[in-house]
Amino acid sequence: MRPDLLNPLFAEVTALKGIGPALARPLERLGLARIVDVLFHLPTGWIDRLPRDELDMADAGRVIAITLTPIEIRASLGRGPTRVRAVDAQGNHVLLVYFGGNSAWVKKLFPLNEPRRVSGKLESYGQELQIVHPDYVGDPDDTGALAMREAVYPMSEGITSRRIAQLAEQAIDRAPVLPEWIEPGLKDQRGWPGWREAVARIHADPADAKARERLAYDEVFANQLALMLVRGAARAKRGRALTGDGRLRARLDLPYAPTGAQARTIAEIEGDMAQTQPMLRLLQGDVGSGKTLVAIMALLIAAEAGAQGAMLAPTEILARQHYETLSRMLSGLGIHVAVLTGRDKGRVREATLMGLADGSIDILVGTHAIFQDAVRYKDLGLVVVDEQHRFGVAQRMMLQAKAERPPHLLVMTATPIPRTLTLAQYGEMDVSRLDEMPPGREPIQTSVISEDRIGDVVDGLARHLSGGGQAYWVCPLVEESEKSDLVAAEARAEALGARFGDRVGLIHGRMKPADKDAVMTRFAAGQLGVLVATTVIEVGVDVPNATLIVIEAADRFGLAQLHQLRGRVGRGGGRSVCVLLRGNALSETSRARLALMRETNDGFRIAEEDLRLRGAGELLGTRQSGEAQYRLATPEMLAELLPPATGDARLLIDRDGGLEGARGAAARIALYLFERDSAVALLRSG
Repeated sequence: MRPDLLNPLFAEVTALKGIGPALARPLERLGLARIVDVLFHLPTGWIDRLPRDELDMADAGRVIAITLTPIEIRASLGRGPTRVRAVDAQGNHVLLVYFGGNSAWVKKLFPLNEPRRVSGKLESYGQELQIVHPDYVGDPDDTGALAMREAVYPMSEGITSRRIAQLAEQAIDRAPVLPEWIEPGLKDQRGWPGWREAVARIHADPADAKARERLAYDEVFANQLALMLVRGAARAKRGRALTGDGRLRARLDLPYAPTGAQARTIAEIEGDMAQTQPMLRLLQGDVGSGKTLVAIMALLIAAEAGAQGAMLAPTEILARQHYETLSRMLSGLGIHVAVLTGRDKGRVREATLMGLADGSIDILVGTHAIFQDAVRYKDLGLVVVDEQHRFGVAQRMMLQAKAERPPHLLVMTATPIPRTLTLAQYGEMDVSRLDEMPPGREPIQTSVISEDRIGDVVDGLARHLSGGGQAYWVCPLVEESEKSDLVAAEARAEALGARFGDRVGLIHGRMKPADKDAVMTRFAAGQLGVLVATTVIEVGVDVPNATLIVIEAADRFGLAQLHQLRGRVGRGGGRSVCVLLRGNALSETSRARLALMRETNDGFRIAEEDLRLRGAGELLGTRQSGEAQYRLATPEMLAELLPPATGDARLLIDRDGGLEGARGAAARIALYLFERDSAVALLRSG
C-alpha cells in the first residue's frame, strides 16, 4: 500500500483551488490528472524581465516591466484590436494592443489616468513602441506580484504558463518533507538539496541545475532499485529447469545454417533454461537479423522438455503472421500451434482455452489476450515477448503469476536500443545481441528525394510494378492525429488508384482487425501491387516480394521508426530499395537523420545516433515508445546519472539492508512516489 505520507500528492488535480471543468480538459491533455503530475510538470525555460522606469527604443525585442498610465482607449468595430495609449513617468508613449474584440475587459483592466504595472515584449512598430498582449497588468504598489524571472511551462490550448505556475505553487504547498533515500556521502559530494527543497527550487528557477539534477537522479534511482528488486525476487524464485533432448530441433528444415550470433544466442538461452532459476533474457536484434528463428528454437526446447510455450506479439497482424510462420516451419514435427487474439470469440476461443488447459496445445501465439484471467495453461514453461510495445516491468511480473512456477522469459526488441537505455529499461535482464545478418540478405539501397519530384517517384513505382514487384507507400504522421493521418493515407491511395486502379490497397490504424487482415492477405498473395499505409506496418509485416518502400515526409519520422519501416523490405533474395521523400524546409537534425539513413543499414549504430540527435526525453517519450518511462530525466541526464544510481541502489541492497533498513524505508517511499512500486508488490507476494 502507498505510504499515507504521499496521499496528498496522489489526490486528483481537481482538489487544487480554481480547477473547474474548463481547466480540467487542458490539464487532461497535458497528462496532469493528479497533484503529483503537476509537481513533476517541470518548467522548460524562463522569461527574464528587465525592470525599467523609462521606455527606450533600445529595449525593443526584450521583455520589460514598467509602470504606465493609460490616457486613451480605442476600440475597433467587430473583432478588431483594442489599443490602449499609455505613457511612462517621463511622458514617453507606448501602445498596448489586444486582439479579439473584448474591449470591455480591456477598459476594466486599464482605468484611464490610473498607473498600472505592465509587463510584456516591447516592439517597434514604425516610429512607435508597442506591447502586444502584455503578459501581466497589475497594481504598481503590489511589488511582490511580478517576478523578474518567471518559469515557462509546456502548455496546451486553454491554459497559460502562469496558470500552471499557480497550480504548481499549490502542489508544492501540499508536498510533504520526505525522509532522505540518497546515500549521504553521494548527496554531499553532488551538492544536491533535499527532495522537497529541490521541487520548490526548480519551479521557482528553471535554471537551477542542482535541483533539476537531484529530481532526475531520484527517478533514475527508483527505476534501478525496482529493476534490482525484481531481478532479485525472480532469481530467488525456483522455476523449472527445461532441458531439451534436441529431437525436434534436429528435424527442423532451416532455409540457412544459423549465423554465429544466432548459434551463440541459442546456446545462451539453452543454458538459461536448463537452470531452475527462471531465465530473464533480452534479445536485441537488428531488423532481419533472425530473431524469429531464435524464438522458435527456444520454444522447441520447452516442447522437448514437455512444457508449453507462449509468444506475445504487439499487434493482431503480427500475431497472425507469427502463427503462420510457426505453423509452416513446425509442420510435420507433431507440435500443435494455436493463435489467440482479442477478436477470437465463441467456439474457436473455447476450443483454444480447453487445449491450453489440457496441454494438447504446445505453443500459443497471440496478443495481450493470452494473459487474460480466463486463459489457463497446463504447464507454461516459456514466454517469448515480441517487444515493440515496451512491455514494462509490471507486465513482466504479471507473467510470473500465470504458471505454478514462474516461466522462463525471453523478450525480443524490434529495434536495437542504445546501451544506456538498455540498462535503464531492462536492468534486471541478461542481454544477447544478434549483430550479424543471415547470408544472402543484401543491404537495402536508400535514397533521399525531394517531395517536388514525387511524379518521378510514381513513374519509378510504375516500372517496378510492371516488372512484377510489389511496394509499400507509407504516409506521414500529421500532427499526431489519427484522423489527419487517415486523410493523408486516403488521399494518397486515391491518387495512386487513379493511375494503378484496383492494384492499390489501403491499411490504417482505425480499420477493424478483420478488414486489416483481409487487405494484408491480398497483398501477401500478390493480388495488390501497392499497399498504402500509415505506420501500422512498422512492425514485423513480412512480404518477400515487396522490394520497394516509399516513405512520404520522411523528415517527420524518428530514426528508429525510419529504420523499422525500411526493414519491411529486403526480406526476399535480391536488391531492395527505400525511397525517403523529404520536405524542403529541413532542420539540421532532420538533415542529419536522413543522411545517416542513406549511409548505413546498421541498426545498432542508428540507435546510438538517434539518442545523440534527439534531445530531452523524446526517445523515451510517448511518440516512439507508447509509454513515457521517464518524466524528469532526459536521455542526456540518463547517461550521466545511471552509473551512480545503479551503484547507490546496489549499496542499499547489499550494505544497508534493502527495503528493511532505515534508508530502505525512505527508498520504499521513492518507489511509490515514482510509481515503481510494482517491485514492492512483487516482494510482498513472493
